[in-house]
Order: sequence, then C-alpha cells, then structure tokens
Amino acid sequence: MIAAIAPMVIALLSLIIRLINLSTPKGMVFDEVYYVDGARDLLKYGVEVTGSAPEFIVHPPIGKWCIALGIKLFGDHEFGWRIVGAILGTAMILLIALIAHRLFYSPLLTALASALMAIDGMLLVHSRTALLDIFLAFFILTATYFWVVRKYWLTGLFLGLAIGTKWSALYFLALFGAIALYRTFTHHTGKTLIAPTLKRFVQFGVLPLSVYLASWSGWFLSKHGWDRQWSPSALNSLWHYHAQMWDFHTNLVTKHSYQANPWNWLIMGRPTSFFYESPKGCGAKLCAQEVLAMGTPLLWWIGTIAIALVFSLWFRSVVVSRFDPALNIVVIGMVAGYLPWFFFQRRTTFTFYAIIFEPFLILAIVYCAKMALDTSRGNILARSAITLVFIALLANFIYFLPIFTGQIISYEAWQNRMWFPSWI
Repeated sequence: MIAAIAPMVIALLSLIIRLINLSTPKGMVFDEVYYVDGARDLLKYGVEVTGSAPEFIVHPPIGKWCIALGIKLFGDHEFGWRIVGAILGTAMILLIALIAHRLFYSPLLTALASALMAIDGMLLVHSRTALLDIFLAFFILTATYFWVVRKYWLTGLFLGLAIGTKWSALYFLALFGAIALYRTFTHHTGKTLIAPTLKRFVQFGVLPLSVYLASWSGWFLSKHGWDRQWSPSALNSLWHYHAQMWDFHTNLVTKHSYQANPWNWLIMGRPTSFFYESPKGCGAKLCAQEVLAMGTPLLWWIGTIAIALVFSLWFRSVVVSRFDPALNIVVIGMVAGYLPWFFFQRRTTFTFYAIIFEPFLILAIVYCAKMALDTSRGNILARSAITLVFIALLANFIYFLPIFTGQIISYEAWQNRMWFPSWI
C-alpha cells in the first residue's frame, strides 16, 4: 500500500510545482521558438511551413504534436505550450516508481526512486518548457517499463513514438531489440525458434517503423512538406528528406555559448541557460530571472559515483555470469542514452540532452541504497544515512528552485547560486 501511495503523493506535489506559474517566463524560451511554431503549423496545415513555403525541419513530428495537443486544449499561450510536458514530466515520477517496484520489490526503494526524480532540477525544467526532450524521455521511460515487464508489443509502440520525437531513441530500440531476441534464443531451439523470432522482428522492427512512418502522415498528405514532390514516389522523397536531416545532425558544428561536451554532462559542468533577464520587482537594486536546465547538483554528483559503482558491479557480474536485472537496466539506459554522444565530439551538444538517461542515473542511486540496506548489521545505520542524504538533496533542490522555475530574485541571490564560473 505504501509503495502505491507514496509515489502518488510525491507525483501530486510535483505536479503542483510544475503548474504554479507555468506561464513564466513569458514568451518563448530557448528552442520553444522552433517547436511551438512547428506545433502551430501542424495544427493548421498538418506539416511545418514558413509562410506558405515548405520548411526544412530536422526532427520528426511527434513531440511537436504533443505541444500542439496542449495548444488545442488550452489555447495558444505559454500555459498551452507547456502543459502536456508538465503532465508527462509528472507521469515519469510514477513510471520510475513502477520500474523500481519491479526491480527491487521494496516500498522504501520505490518511494525513494520517485522522490529522487521529483527533486531533480533537470526534469523539472524540462517539464516546464515546450522542448522535445521531455516527450522523448517520457516515451523512452514508458518503453523501458514495458520492456522490464516483457510486454514487447507496447515496448515497440513507445519506442516508435520516441523515435518519432527524436532519432536518438534508435539506440534504445537497438539494445532492447537485441536483448529481447537474445532472450528468445535462450528459451527456444530448432523449429520452435522460428515463430518467436519473427514475432520479435515485428515487435522491434515493423511496429516501431510503422509508428514512425505514421507520424509523418501530415507530410504524406500535404503538398507543402519539404521535398514532398522530389520524387514521384512519396517514400523516395521521404528518404531523400531524411538524408538531408542526417547530414544536418552529423555536421552541426555551429558554436554556441552554452554547448557542452558529453564528458561534463554528469557533473553539470556547463548547464544550459534557457532564459535570463534582469527585470525589476525583487526588492533589490539589481534583480535576476533565469531558467537554468541543470540537474540538482548534489543529486547528479552522487549519481555519477553511483553509476561508476554500478558499472563496476555489472562487469563483475558478467565475469561470474550472475546477471542482476537492476544492474542491467541501468547499464542499458546509460549505454543507449549517454554513450553514443561521445562519438560526436565535433557536433554541437548541450547538457540538457542528459534528460534521456536521467531516470537511469536515479536507478543507479537507488541500487546503491539497496546495497547499503542489504547489509544486515548496518541496516539501521544505512536507513539513517539514506535519510540524511535525501534531506541534503531536498535542501539542495529547494535552494536552486528559483533558477529552475524562473523566479525573480535579487542579483546577489542569483550570484550565490552560480557556484562555478561555467554555470554563468
């Protein structure tokens, strides 16, 4: 009962935090200028355009359709742009609880997982801005849950939705599909292997591809889509368009003041400022208002250590052939969500991309808490230590809350929160 109630209470409180002043900051922040505009076009034309001319777009449509849903239901304003992300960001707190429950079967650890997600600044900022990455992270985490419980049809469905938001979800599709196929080969032989193998091919190949192609239906049906008439064959035209998209992503080397190499994402070396102004109204001579896409620092620093420990334990488990599902899921999430970015060293990248693997960082921390609790002689001590660490994390989150939510504070208060020059 506690395992169900605690995450729901935590999620409800988190939803309130997300909804309060959701329309702040006013106007479009950071890449909202692209995605809100795209959502408007999708509602009006079914495809993205510039005026009446086709527009070259570098990301698939599903994330922008999610923003469009909010606009359709609540209106074309800041609240409407951001509400769907706020809801799905809250849902991720419940999803991580479901995954933790399946992995650890502990009410305490289930509650801890949801609580840690709730006090992470990275997730909060994404939940309050209309960027694609919150939808990507939600679809990936949902697919992860269904993969853990081995409901592969639903896994394939949500992976298709994730790829239809951003291509980086392809790495999860590759890993989840490969492991699901491996499981099939370990449970079947001979002729009995044919049917389940074909089933996996459909679940992790045909189904995600079908969902992805369906997400482009507006482009197929419109004459205004970019390069729609490039070939008499619509599929050839779409392939040509995707080749251009691939070229854009692999050759994006434009310098940006907030770009950050993947090596420093975990330690929040260079968080991304989505918004900054110096308004009045804080009661001081100088005021500051910022939305900084940064994970709660202490949480991510502890998470970095936890990930290192989990990987060392996973390598040891591989050597002795004793596989732990919890270790496996953390490793899969980090390999699919983080590792690929190291192969794009010249590409312009940002720390806020880390939201895709943030849930797996949380699970790594929870796994380490489980290890501490499993020591019979130190159980009381472990519970006390976990409680004290969580209180410190919560205090850290509250301290940085003004720059996660765009509150107007004094410049001195803002400066006090800029612990390192690279955060400015």
